[in-house]
Amino acid sequence: MAEEGVVISCHSVEAWEEQLQKGNESKKLVVIDFTASWCGPCRFITPILQDMAKKLPDVTFLKVDVDELKSVAMDWAVEAMPTFMFLKEGKIVDKVVGARKDELQQKVALHMAT
Repeated sequence: MAEEGVVISCHSVEAWEEQLQKGNESKKLVVIDFTASWCGPCRFITPILQDMAKKLPDVTFLKVDVDELKSVAMDWAVEAMPTFMFLKEGKIVDKVVGARKDELQQKVALHMAT
């Protein structure tokens, strides 16, 4: 079971696949933050994401460093950081590109409700 109230960082392809599998099985909304350590907007949005994770235990928040897991970023066609992908039962239902706090919060609320 994933820890509730935290953003789970995936540091290996195995960890990534395991978290993805858990997300698919849980039927919870999964929000993936594709990020990079050198990315200013990513650093800006990180505390906002952590705050959302604390307030929304019914949502799984994952974090992938695109430099650390290049193959995952390529598989998901991530071209800009940060990119947030929203998954329900293994399918991408939405995405937000950029550190857009309001849009991110709206999409999380929208997909939690459906």
